[in-house]
Amino acid sequence: MGRIRIIAFDVDGTLTAGALFLGPGGETVKVFSARDGLGLSLAHRMGYITGLITGRSSESVRRRASELSMDFALMDVKDKVAAMEALRKEYGVSWEEIAYMGDDWNDLALMRRAGLSGCPADGTEENRKEADFLSRFPGGGGAAREFIEYILKEEGRRDEAVQSFWAGSSAAQ
Repeated sequence: MGRIRIIAFDVDGTLTAGALFLGPGGETVKVFSARDGLGLSLAHRMGYITGLITGRSSESVRRRASELSMDFALMDVKDKVAAMEALRKEYGVSWEEIAYMGDDWNDLALMRRAGLSGCPADGTEENRKEADFLSRFPGGGGAAREFIEYILKEEGRRDEAVQSFWAGSSAAQ
């Protein structure tokens, strides 16, 4: 694994368990993991470019991305590879410097293109087979956090990350 600069995630089934709660006004409410949130905040604080790419649009996703200081939150995306290609060019990174975690068929093309791919434990069979990293945890239940910690460990930065947390920096959860 080379140096990772961008860490990106799908939302439904990866950062959430995939359940969609529809409110009385038609708004979609999603449940996010505080553990995943702390991991995302930590990745951002460690200098990684963080974000999400999803085929749906939701105010709760927009708000969560803002709370976690994500660098990008692309919604209503039909072609995830094209969306990441634009981001790759914008940030001046190679495909090998991109890590992406997704759980379903619409994530496969981007998983195959990214330098490092991950999948939650409950992703589709195809995604689990394709992934470079297979989490022990389901989507919305710590998979994103484990993926981030894996990257930090592989790059020899986990201790530095833990120390930055203990140093008193507050991280959104």
